[in-house]
Amino acid sequence: MTPPKATDQERESAVAGLVQRVVTEVEPLALRLNLAIWDANITGDSAPERESARLEAEIRAVFARPEPFALLEGLQSGGALTDPRLERQRVLLHLACRANQLPPEDIQRIVRLEKQIEGRFNTFRATLDGERVGDNRIREILRDSGDVALRRRAWEASKQIGAEIEGGLRELIGLRNEAARRLGFSDHYALSLQLKDELDERQLFAWLDEVERGTRPLYQAYKRDLDTRLGRRLGVAPAELRPWHYADPFFQEAPAPAIDLDPWFAGKDLEALTRRFYQAVGFEIGDLLARADLYEKPGKCQHAFCITMDRADDIRVLCNVRSDEYWMGTMLHEFGHAVYDQGIDRGLPWLLREPAHILTTEATAMLFGRLSKNAAWLTRYAGMPADEAASAGERSRRAIREQLLVQTRWELVMCHMERALYRDPTQDLNRLWWDLVERFQEVRRPEGRDHPDWASKIHFCAAPVYYHNYLLGEIMASQIQHTLLQEVGGGGAEAWARYVASPDVGRLLGERLFRSGRSRPWPETVRRATGEALNPDAFLAELAATG
Repeated sequence: MTPPKATDQERESAVAGLVQRVVTEVEPLALRLNLAIWDANITGDSAPERESARLEAEIRAVFARPEPFALLEGLQSGGALTDPRLERQRVLLHLACRANQLPPEDIQRIVRLEKQIEGRFNTFRATLDGERVGDNRIREILRDSGDVALRRRAWEASKQIGAEIEGGLRELIGLRNEAARRLGFSDHYALSLQLKDELDERQLFAWLDEVERGTRPLYQAYKRDLDTRLGRRLGVAPAELRPWHYADPFFQEAPAPAIDLDPWFAGKDLEALTRRFYQAVGFEIGDLLARADLYEKPGKCQHAFCITMDRADDIRVLCNVRSDEYWMGTMLHEFGHAVYDQGIDRGLPWLLREPAHILTTEATAMLFGRLSKNAAWLTRYAGMPADEAASAGERSRRAIREQLLVQTRWELVMCHMERALYRDPTQDLNRLWWDLVERFQEVRRPEGRDHPDWASKIHFCAAPVYYHNYLLGEIMASQIQHTLLQEVGGGGAEAWARYVASPDVGRLLGERLFRSGRSRPWPETVRRATGEALNPDAFLAELAATG
């Protein structure tokens, strides 16, 4: 006899009970995990690194249990629950459980190796001319030095970490792929897009192809001009330019623009500037600054990130601040993440107290991070005289455009590399890397070089299948920016001045984007925040308009 179908009330009761059991177990573990991750990144110590690996494996083991997954699978055929918040929790819990239906020992192996490699990145310091140097020093040389031989040595030093971790990273990629195939996916890349990002791979690469076509002529014109200027400055024929002639180890940052903005930040308190700006646009960040770790120290992670410990008020930012435009933009970016986390409704269930998607929090961070080059922002916060800002306006707009072009073409490299990496990790990855760099960035590979330069990018280990969210975030940031300039700025000549100083910015973002957390599918959140579905039209129009 066929068993009776569960009623809607029975289904809702079953899901509510399961959610409560899982959250009761996972929430305190997640807090301890985040604290361990924070300690590992600010100290470089191995003990919190090991503890974070243990806790992450323990959390994943909760989602790996077959009984909850079987219950959720059985509920799939009954349609959506009538309670929208409970239905969203059911969907997210089902995705998390499906992604982790693996033996505990497999999870432990993957997590332990991830943490080991990430820890090596955090404590790595390049050896340059017999001296251990940090990332800031490498960036300084590539940004400022006219000594081509020194530039090459610095660039090569930045790649030393790739050779150190390549073997472990290849092993990790193999383990991730093996786990994905056990779960019915072709590889880890496909699994991550579907189960962790709720993204369709064909749609993603359709967007990427549209952006590639839309930026290609703009980028090629910019790159020809840049190579002429760099060749003249460094005494090198444009055809002889190589990776070390550009502004950073991966050419993800545009070289110094025609306007030098660093003097406007020299000797200034970037914390105070960050607080002043965010307060003006409706966000109080004093408590966020108090919990942040913002300056260089031995053993500390050299990058920048924001992390919320408890999906409540304990939100922390890590930076390595120096008084220049690069770190001003980074501070605005990371605290963009932080105010998003701060603005999520604390009354939401724990599973929903997160940003709608990685791309939506990246969009907010990028929206604010762009402002360190914006003329209206520089006038109000960095003290640039209005008349100078007016004359510098076109150059600063050009600087923003150049940065967006450079980072977009770099993001295309990373997206295509990572998909190919998981599709066939046995191929010649060293060669593939430079094929993609030449294709999208038009940077010539060094002759005769056969090193795992691709492996020196931390994201392949610490943030796998993530990089596309930076590009999608920029696309959404342009959509939000257009909305804010019209609704808050009112359009016209004074739109930017109002945009960088109005508390209506915070109100609009809070109401339309932040507050709902993850309670809606992310495409719905994008439409609610911007008035339309995610698409690259505003992004490409912005690049073309400032050409």
